[in-house]
Amino acid sequence: MTGFGSRESSAPGAAAAALASMMGIAAATASFAWARWSNWSIQRTDVEVASPRLPLAFDRMRIVHVSDLHNAEFGPGNARLLNAIRRAVPDVIFITGDLVDSRQTRAEVAVRFVAAAARIAPVYYVPGNHESRLDEYPQIEASLKRVGATVLANRSVCLARDGECVRVAGVMDPAFTAPHARGLAASVMERNLSCALRCTEDGGRAFTLLLTHRPELLPVYAGCHIDVAFAGHAHGGQVRVPGVGGLFAPSQGVLPKLTEGVHVMGRTQLVVSRGLGPSVVPMRVNNRPELVVVDLRSASEDSRP
Repeated sequence: MTGFGSRESSAPGAAAAALASMMGIAAATASFAWARWSNWSIQRTDVEVASPRLPLAFDRMRIVHVSDLHNAEFGPGNARLLNAIRRAVPDVIFITGDLVDSRQTRAEVAVRFVAAAARIAPVYYVPGNHESRLDEYPQIEASLKRVGATVLANRSVCLARDGECVRVAGVMDPAFTAPHARGLAASVMERNLSCALRCTEDGGRAFTLLLTHRPELLPVYAGCHIDVAFAGHAHGGQVRVPGVGGLFAPSQGVLPKLTEGVHVMGRTQLVVSRGLGPSVVPMRVNNRPELVVVDLRSASEDSRP
């Protein structure tokens, strides 16, 4: 009798163990699905940037801002990313560095993406710190130019519309010059910006859009009177906590301030992308890959953010 009783009493325990196991499997499956979705589902962020200095001919100019792809592929041939860009109907596409990843460089991913993007709208590109680590970067740059990208290596170009001009400038990442001297980043960027802006016929008066990789150098951009700067590099702080923001960003450290959104210093507005691909830590938490769509508006000072 005792034996039979023992077997009967073990049945509820076995059922509970089986239920716990099933719940654990379900939780693990849900966690995996959430992690995959949050790391590979592109979030479009629409931003309006207004300035009284923007020529009226460029009012409502639309810019798609791509940053920190790091060789990531959103669908075969980056089809999902390209479709998101196409749906935005941009006038221009800005790519602000780390298009490739220095740890597993697959340049063909970057080149294919840029070739397809250039069929949607003109592409302007600056390299980031990951490109600076690659001996083969000159070959990658040549390939990007060949498929249609305008590479702004410490130089600027004029976008003309109805007799008015907006200047698009781009700067090399400081790591190209001082890869191991973080304290020199600001001075290197100042020299790069000076080079990018000096050969202009407008004497620095034109409305200027700047492509750069590093958001933490906002004081340098403001000191050079840039109107709107576009940057990435921070990866949204990698792990985002509601009410707190990002936890860590390269070159900014713990609890960084410049990881997403629009930031203002003087007349300079800085648009920061959370980026698309993985970084040193291959997991983004509460921090979906981001495609930023910026509409420029010619407006009064009162409409500034």
